[in-house]
Amino acid sequence: MTTLPTLEAVELPGGLTVPYVEQGDPDGVPLVLLHGLTDSHRSFEPVLAALPRTIRALAPTARGHGDAGKPASGYAAADMAADVIAFMDAAGIDRAIVAGHSMGSWAAQRVAAGHPERVLGAVLASAFATFRGRPDMQELLDEFSGLTDPIDPAYARAWQESTLARAVPETFMAMVVEETCKVPARVWREALEGLLADAPEPPGTITAPTLLVWGEHDDFVPRSDQDALLARIPDADLTVYARGGHAAHWEQPDRFAADLVEFAASVA
Repeated sequence: MTTLPTLEAVELPGGLTVPYVEQGDPDGVPLVLLHGLTDSHRSFEPVLAALPRTIRALAPTARGHGDAGKPASGYAAADMAADVIAFMDAAGIDRAIVAGHSMGSWAAQRVAAGHPERVLGAVLASAFATFRGRPDMQELLDEFSGLTDPIDPAYARAWQESTLARAVPETFMAMVVEETCKVPARVWREALEGLLADAPEPPGTITAPTLLVWGEHDDFVPRSDQDALLARIPDADLTVYARGGHAAHWEQPDRFAADLVEFAASVA
Protein backbone atom coordinates (compact mmCIF):
# COMPACT_ATOMS: atom_id res chain seq x y z
CA MET A 1 0.00 0.00 0.00
CA THR A 2 1.44 3.34 -1.03
CA THR A 3 0.55 6.64 0.55
CA LEU A 4 2.63 8.76 -1.82
CA PRO A 5 0.94 11.11 -4.30
CA THR A 6 -0.07 9.38 -7.52
CA LEU A 7 -1.50 10.90 -10.69
CA GLU A 8 -4.53 9.01 -11.96
CA ALA A 9 -7.39 9.59 -14.38
CA VAL A 10 -10.99 8.43 -14.56
CA GLU A 11 -13.61 8.61 -17.27
CA LEU A 12 -16.94 9.91 -16.07
CA PRO A 13 -20.31 9.09 -17.65
CA GLY A 14 -20.50 10.87 -20.97
CA GLY A 15 -16.83 10.27 -21.67
CA LEU A 16 -15.31 13.16 -19.70
CA THR A 17 -11.71 12.39 -18.72
CA VAL A 18 -10.76 13.75 -15.29
CA PRO A 19 -7.15 13.63 -14.11
CA TYR A 20 -6.61 13.72 -10.38
CA VAL A 21 -3.91 13.30 -7.80
CA GLU A 22 -4.43 11.04 -4.79
CA GLN A 23 -2.36 10.50 -1.69
CA GLY A 24 -2.67 9.11 1.80
CA ASP A 25 -4.03 6.03 3.50
CA PRO A 26 -6.89 4.53 1.42
CA ASP A 27 -8.69 3.95 4.73
CA GLY A 28 -8.10 7.52 5.90
CA VAL A 29 -10.64 10.32 6.05
CA PRO A 30 -11.61 11.10 2.41
CA LEU A 31 -10.97 14.70 1.39
CA VAL A 32 -11.93 15.95 -2.08
CA LEU A 33 -10.22 19.21 -3.07
CA LEU A 34 -11.90 21.38 -5.72
CA HIS A 35 -9.87 24.13 -7.40
CA GLY A 36 -10.78 27.60 -8.56
CA LEU A 37 -11.52 29.05 -11.99
CA THR A 38 -8.70 28.41 -14.53
CA ASP A 39 -6.71 26.35 -12.00
CA SER A 40 -6.16 22.57 -11.93
CA HIS A 41 -5.47 19.86 -9.37
CA ARG A 42 -1.86 21.08 -9.35
CA SER A 43 -2.94 24.26 -7.56
CA PHE A 44 -3.23 22.14 -4.39
CA GLU A 45 0.33 20.79 -4.52
CA PRO A 46 1.63 22.93 -1.59
CA VAL A 47 -1.38 21.94 0.53
CA LEU A 48 -1.03 18.25 -0.36
CA ALA A 49 2.63 18.35 0.62
CA ALA A 50 1.62 19.60 4.08
CA LEU A 51 -1.17 17.07 4.70
CA PRO A 52 -0.49 13.97 6.84
CA ARG A 53 -0.86 10.62 5.13
CA THR A 54 -3.71 9.77 7.50
CA ILE A 55 -5.91 11.89 5.20
CA ARG A 56 -6.99 10.28 1.92
CA ALA A 57 -6.77 13.39 -0.24
CA LEU A 58 -8.00 13.50 -3.84
CA ALA A 59 -7.75 16.59 -6.04
CA PRO A 60 -9.52 16.32 -9.43
CA THR A 61 -9.26 18.76 -12.30
CA ALA A 62 -12.58 20.26 -13.38
CA ARG A 63 -13.87 19.89 -16.92
CA GLY A 64 -12.33 22.35 -19.34
CA HIS A 65 -9.33 22.94 -17.08
CA GLY A 66 -5.76 21.69 -17.05
CA ASP A 67 -5.48 18.32 -18.77
CA ALA A 68 -9.14 17.39 -18.23
CA GLY A 69 -11.49 16.85 -21.13
CA LYS A 70 -12.80 20.05 -22.69
CA PRO A 71 -16.32 19.35 -23.97
CA ALA A 72 -18.24 21.94 -25.93
CA SER A 73 -20.80 22.37 -23.14
CA GLY A 74 -21.53 21.51 -19.54
CA TYR A 75 -20.09 24.47 -17.65
CA ALA A 76 -23.15 25.41 -15.62
CA ALA A 77 -22.77 25.22 -11.85
CA ALA A 78 -25.05 22.17 -11.73
CA ASP A 79 -22.82 20.38 -14.25
CA MET A 80 -19.70 21.10 -12.21
CA ALA A 81 -21.38 19.76 -9.06
CA ALA A 82 -22.62 16.66 -10.89
CA ASP A 83 -19.05 16.00 -12.01
CA VAL A 84 -17.94 15.98 -8.35
CA ILE A 85 -20.50 13.30 -7.46
CA ALA A 86 -19.58 11.29 -10.55
CA PHE A 87 -15.92 11.57 -9.61
CA MET A 88 -16.62 10.35 -6.08
CA ASP A 89 -18.54 7.41 -7.54
CA ALA A 90 -15.66 6.56 -9.87
CA ALA A 91 -13.15 6.80 -7.00
CA GLY A 92 -15.29 4.59 -4.76
CA ILE A 93 -15.95 7.30 -2.16
CA ASP A 94 -19.29 7.12 -0.38
CA ARG A 95 -18.82 10.17 1.86
CA ALA A 96 -16.09 12.79 1.98
CA ILE A 97 -15.13 16.18 3.22
CA VAL A 98 -15.60 18.40 0.18
CA ALA A 99 -13.25 21.37 0.21
CA GLY A 100 -13.35 23.98 -2.52
CA HIS A 101 -11.63 27.24 -3.36
CA SER A 102 -13.56 30.06 -5.06
CA MET A 103 -15.30 28.36 -8.03
CA GLY A 104 -14.63 25.06 -6.30
CA SER A 105 -16.33 26.33 -3.15
CA TRP A 106 -19.46 27.04 -5.18
CA ALA A 107 -19.45 23.43 -6.44
CA ALA A 108 -18.88 22.29 -2.85
CA GLN A 109 -21.96 24.25 -1.73
CA ARG A 110 -23.99 22.66 -4.51
CA VAL A 111 -22.82 19.17 -3.54
CA ALA A 112 -23.41 19.71 0.18
CA ALA A 113 -26.94 21.02 -0.42
CA GLY A 114 -27.97 18.54 -3.09
CA HIS A 115 -26.25 15.40 -1.81
CA PRO A 116 -26.03 15.68 2.00
CA GLU A 117 -25.66 11.91 2.32
CA ARG A 118 -22.32 12.12 0.47
CA VAL A 119 -20.79 14.92 2.56
CA LEU A 120 -19.04 14.52 5.91
CA GLY A 121 -18.30 18.22 5.99
CA ALA A 122 -17.62 21.17 3.72
CA VAL A 123 -14.69 23.58 3.63
CA LEU A 124 -15.42 26.75 1.67
CA ALA A 125 -12.31 28.81 0.98
CA SER A 126 -12.71 32.30 -0.49
CA ALA A 127 -16.38 31.49 -0.97
CA PHE A 128 -18.91 33.75 -2.66
CA ALA A 129 -22.38 34.02 -1.11
CA THR A 130 -23.72 34.94 -4.54
CA PHE A 131 -22.47 36.02 -7.95
CA ARG A 132 -25.70 37.75 -8.89
CA GLY A 133 -25.96 41.51 -8.78
CA ARG A 134 -22.19 41.92 -8.69
CA PRO A 135 -21.09 44.62 -11.20
CA ASP A 136 -17.44 43.60 -10.72
CA MET A 137 -18.21 40.02 -11.79
CA GLN A 138 -20.07 41.26 -14.87
CA GLU A 139 -17.08 43.44 -15.70
CA LEU A 140 -14.84 40.41 -15.32
CA LEU A 141 -17.06 38.46 -17.71
CA ASP A 142 -16.84 41.31 -20.21
CA GLU A 143 -13.06 41.15 -19.88
CA PHE A 144 -13.05 37.39 -20.41
CA SER A 145 -15.23 37.84 -23.50
CA GLY A 146 -12.31 39.59 -25.16
CA LEU A 147 -9.89 36.69 -24.64
CA THR A 148 -8.70 34.61 -27.57
CA ASP A 149 -6.69 31.42 -27.90
CA PRO A 150 -3.97 30.83 -27.06
CA ILE A 151 -4.20 32.58 -23.72
CA ASP A 152 -1.43 35.16 -23.30
CA PRO A 153 0.89 33.96 -20.49
CA ALA A 154 1.33 37.57 -19.36
CA TYR A 155 -2.43 37.91 -18.95
CA ALA A 156 -2.61 34.55 -17.16
CA ARG A 157 0.09 35.69 -14.72
CA ALA A 158 -1.60 39.02 -14.06
CA TRP A 159 -4.90 37.24 -13.47
CA GLN A 160 -3.40 34.82 -10.96
CA GLU A 161 -1.29 37.42 -9.19
CA SER A 162 -4.42 39.53 -8.71
CA THR A 163 -5.66 36.87 -6.29
CA LEU A 164 -2.67 37.28 -3.96
CA ALA A 165 -2.03 39.55 -1.01
CA ARG A 166 1.53 38.29 -0.63
CA ALA A 167 4.06 36.64 -2.93
CA VAL A 168 4.29 32.89 -3.50
CA PRO A 169 7.37 30.99 -4.75
CA GLU A 170 8.14 31.75 -8.40
CA THR A 171 8.42 28.06 -9.27
CA PHE A 172 4.87 27.55 -8.05
CA MET A 173 3.54 30.63 -9.86
CA ALA A 174 5.22 29.58 -13.10
CA MET A 175 3.45 26.22 -12.87
CA VAL A 176 0.13 27.92 -12.12
CA VAL A 177 0.51 30.16 -15.18
CA GLU A 178 1.29 27.14 -17.37
CA GLU A 179 -1.84 25.36 -16.11
CA THR A 180 -3.93 28.52 -16.57
CA CYS A 181 -2.91 28.76 -20.22
CA LYS A 182 -4.33 25.27 -20.83
CA VAL A 183 -7.87 26.59 -20.32
CA PRO A 184 -9.49 27.66 -23.61
CA ALA A 185 -10.87 31.19 -23.77
CA ARG A 186 -14.41 29.85 -24.19
CA VAL A 187 -14.13 27.97 -20.87
CA TRP A 188 -13.03 31.13 -19.04
CA ARG A 189 -16.25 32.73 -20.29
CA GLU A 190 -18.65 29.79 -19.96
CA ALA A 191 -17.52 28.74 -16.48
CA LEU A 192 -17.95 32.29 -15.19
CA GLU A 193 -21.29 32.60 -16.99
CA GLY A 194 -22.38 29.43 -15.20
CA LEU A 195 -21.57 30.98 -11.84
CA LEU A 196 -23.27 34.28 -12.64
CA ALA A 197 -26.43 32.48 -13.74
CA ASP A 198 -26.71 30.31 -10.64
CA ALA A 199 -28.81 31.09 -7.57
CA PRO A 200 -27.35 30.63 -4.09
CA GLU A 201 -28.50 27.73 -1.97
CA PRO A 202 -31.47 28.67 0.27
CA PRO A 203 -30.84 29.03 4.00
CA GLY A 204 -30.71 25.75 5.87
CA THR A 205 -30.13 23.49 2.86
CA ILE A 206 -26.46 22.93 3.71
CA THR A 207 -26.65 20.92 6.93
CA ALA A 208 -23.15 19.44 7.07
CA PRO A 209 -20.54 20.94 9.41
CA THR A 210 -18.89 23.72 7.41
CA LEU A 211 -15.66 25.66 7.75
CA LEU A 212 -15.35 29.01 5.99
CA VAL A 213 -11.80 30.17 5.24
CA TRP A 214 -11.36 33.79 4.19
CA GLY A 215 -8.38 36.09 3.72
CA GLU A 216 -8.92 39.56 5.17
CA HIS A 217 -7.37 41.14 2.05
CA ASP A 218 -9.45 39.16 -0.47
CA ASP A 219 -10.14 41.60 -3.31
CA PHE A 220 -12.78 39.35 -4.88
CA VAL A 221 -14.92 38.22 -1.94
CA PRO A 222 -15.95 40.71 0.78
CA ARG A 223 -16.37 39.86 4.45
CA SER A 224 -20.11 40.46 4.03
CA ASP A 225 -20.27 37.30 1.89
CA GLN A 226 -18.85 35.31 4.81
CA ASP A 227 -21.44 36.78 7.15
CA ALA A 228 -24.19 35.86 4.68
CA LEU A 229 -22.89 32.28 4.49
CA LEU A 230 -22.70 32.06 8.29
CA ALA A 231 -26.34 33.11 8.45
CA ARG A 232 -27.31 30.67 5.70
CA ILE A 233 -25.48 27.56 6.97
CA PRO A 234 -26.57 26.50 10.47
CA ASP A 235 -23.40 24.58 11.42
CA ALA A 236 -20.74 26.91 10.02
CA ASP A 237 -17.65 28.54 11.50
CA LEU A 238 -15.32 31.14 10.03
CA THR A 239 -11.55 31.36 10.26
CA VAL A 240 -9.91 34.54 9.00
CA TYR A 241 -6.38 34.59 7.57
CA ALA A 242 -4.72 37.84 8.54
CA ARG A 243 -3.08 39.48 5.53
CA GLY A 244 -4.48 36.68 3.38
CA GLY A 245 -5.72 37.20 -0.16
CA HIS A 246 -8.20 35.37 -2.36
CA ALA A 247 -5.71 32.52 -2.73
CA ALA A 248 -4.79 32.29 0.95
CA HIS A 249 -4.26 28.51 0.60
CA TRP A 250 -1.35 29.33 -1.76
CA GLU A 251 0.07 31.96 0.56
CA GLN A 252 -0.28 29.89 3.74
CA PRO A 253 -0.52 26.23 2.65
CA ASP A 254 0.76 24.85 5.96
CA ARG A 255 -1.91 26.68 7.91
CA PHE A 256 -4.61 25.67 5.43
CA ALA A 257 -3.53 22.03 5.66
CA ALA A 258 -3.56 22.21 9.46
CA ASP A 259 -7.07 23.68 9.38
CA LEU A 260 -8.19 20.83 7.11
CA VAL A 261 -6.71 18.26 9.50
CA GLU A 262 -8.36 19.84 12.53
CA PHE A 263 -11.70 20.01 10.69
CA ALA A 264 -11.38 16.39 9.55
CA ALA A 265 -10.77 15.27 13.12
CA SER A 266 -13.92 17.10 14.24
CA VAL A 267 -16.23 15.48 11.66
CA ALA A 268 -14.74 12.01 11.04
